[in-house]
Amino acid sequence: MADEDVRQSLLSSTNDSLNLNETKAIQRRKSHHRSKGPSEKESQEQEKVLQPLINVEPTFVGLEFRIKYVLLLLALYLGIGTLWFFLIKNQIYGKKTNGVIDAIYFCVVTMTSVGYGDLVPHSTLAKILSCIYAFTGVALVGLILSNAADYIAEKQGILLVKSMLRNEKFNTAEVLMDVETNRDKYKFLMTSLLLVVLIISGISFLILVEGMEFIDAFYCVCSTMTTLGYGDKSFSTLEGRMFAILWILSSTICLGQFFLYLAALYTEKRQRSLVKWVLNRKLTPSDLEAADMDHDEVVSAAEFILYKLKEMGKICQDDVLLLMERFKDLDVDHSGTLTTDDLILS
Repeated sequence: MADEDVRQSLLSSTNDSLNLNETKAIQRRKSHHRSKGPSEKESQEQEKVLQPLINVEPTFVGLEFRIKYVLLLLALYLGIGTLWFFLIKNQIYGKKTNGVIDAIYFCVVTMTSVGYGDLVPHSTLAKILSCIYAFTGVALVGLILSNAADYIAEKQGILLVKSMLRNEKFNTAEVLMDVETNRDKYKFLMTSLLLVVLIISGISFLILVEGMEFIDAFYCVCSTMTTLGYGDKSFSTLEGRMFAILWILSSTICLGQFFLYLAALYTEKRQRSLVKWVLNRKLTPSDLEAADMDHDEVVSAAEFILYKLKEMGKICQDDVLLLMERFKDLDVDHSGTLTTDDLILS
C-alpha cells in the first residue's frame, strides 16, 4: 500500500539520520577524550545532573512573576479599602481600637466573607461601599487562591527536588518525573501542613492574647476559616486585629486550597483507575470495529492509540475530527503526508 511505503520510507530516513548523528557524537567524544581533565569531567557530570532542572526553573520564574502581580493587586485593593473605611470610620459602629488597623481589619473580614459583626456599616454610604467591596473581594480571593497556593506548592516542590539531588542514591530524572506525576499529591501535603500550622497558631494566639478558653478559641478558628463568622467570638484587641489581618487571609485561602487539592486527588485517583481498566481489559471484535477509523478492516497502531485515548477520556471524537480537518487543510497535494512544500503552499 502507498501508506505503508511512505511509512517505511520515513522510518528508513529517520534511522539513517539517527545513525549519522550517533556516529558524529562518538567521533566527537573520541577526539576530546584525551584532552579532558578531571575538573572538566566533573563539570560535565554536574551539568548532566542539573540539565533536567532547566525546564523546571522557567516555570518557577513564571509563577513568581504571577504571585508578585497578585500581591500587588491585593495591596492596592486593601489600600483603597482602608482609605475608604478610614474616611468614614464614624459611619461604622462596633468595638474599635485603632482607626487604620480597624479599617484594614474590616476590609479583610469583608473580602473573605467572614463578617463577624463586631464592626458593621451604619450609614447608607458605608453600606454601599461595603457591598461593592464584598463583591470585588470574592473575585480577588479566588484569584489569590489559584495563584498564591500554586506558587507556594511549586516552590516547595522545586526545593524538594534540589534537596533530593544532593543524595547520590536518587536519579535526577526519576525524581523530577515523580514530582511532576504526583504534583497534586505534594500540593495537598504542603497545604495540609500549612493548614495545621495556621490552626495551631490561631488557637494559641486567641488563648494567649485574647484570653479565650481552648474550646472558644477552637470554635472561633473554625468559624473564621470556614467564613461562617458567627460573631460571638472574634478578635477584639488591637494586637488581635493586627494578627487577624494576615491570619484570616492566609487561613481562608489555605482551607479553600485544601479542599481543591483534595478534590483533585480524588479525580486523579478515579482517572488512574479508569486508565488501568482500559489498558488491562481484553479487546473484543466490536472494539476492533470501533477502532477501525478508515474502515479497511485493519487497525493500525495510530488507530489503536486514538481509540484507547478516547476510551480513557483523554480526547473525544470531536477533537479527532477537528485535527483531521486541519491535517487535510495542510495536506495541499493530498498525498496523505505533510512535507515542507505542503507547509509553504498552505
